[in-house]
Amino acid sequence: MLRQVAEGVLIHESEFCQSNAVAVQGRAGVLLIDPGVQDHEMTCLATDLRELHQPVMAGFSTHPHWDHLLWHAGFGAAPRYGTARCAATVRARLSDAGAKARIAAQLIPPDIAEQVPLDLLGLITGLPAGTARIPWDGPQVRIIEHQAHAPGHAALLIEERGVLVAGDMLSDVLIPMLNLNDTADPIEDYLAALRLLEGAADGVDVLVPGHGSVGGADQVHARIDQDRAYVNALRNAQAPSDPRVGPSATYDWVPGVHERQLQHLARRSERDGTPG
Repeated sequence: MLRQVAEGVLIHESEFCQSNAVAVQGRAGVLLIDPGVQDHEMTCLATDLRELHQPVMAGFSTHPHWDHLLWHAGFGAAPRYGTARCAATVRARLSDAGAKARIAAQLIPPDIAEQVPLDLLGLITGLPAGTARIPWDGPQVRIIEHQAHAPGHAALLIEERGVLVAGDMLSDVLIPMLNLNDTADPIEDYLAALRLLEGAADGVDVLVPGHGSVGGADQVHARIDQDRAYVNALRNAQAPSDPRVGPSATYDWVPGVHERQLQHLARRSERDGTPG
């Protein structure tokens, strides 16, 4: 089920929302980034890695949303990391006994709820604030932290392999989904994050979004530009010229997300007397 997208970088695309799990090969095993969603997929992934003699040496969650915080016993007890702010957000959200039940009931689609293992959800260690690279015995993986989409969100740049793992940004099927609840200026946070990714884009040959198709070198700046155009249209309350929310949208629920973002920003602007 694994597909190689660059030297030593393998991915698996989930049935759920085209979620991409990424395995980066190191000296003794792999770094597993956002490892999957459904139990049977993660079981198969663990089996494939075992047959490749590639044990999981470390894990990383790009941000604190449930579908990026899952784990499977078959991956073993490797340390699982996130940014300090990501880990703190996870701890706060999972701090009471009913948190997992609420996630299962309110956030996970009913048709896959029984297939999503929550027993190891969110057991990540926050790296010290400002940590530049993931600590593991493999290719250097640079952490590009920002506050777009979710608190403590990280994109990961595997420089010597020319791979940018973007987390929930730069998708060809999902529009930018702003962090509307944890920030004073969600529009500017998103635009600032796009500038960070743009600054890291030189030399990137492979783009792996959290959801959607893997892109080549020609797609990196194109997707940054597309996301920026969408966010600017959102800021100006304009109808975006974006196929991800048009009649050809891959997912029929995405236009609803767009409308909710428009409404939220309009209410914020009316309350605060500021644009966006």
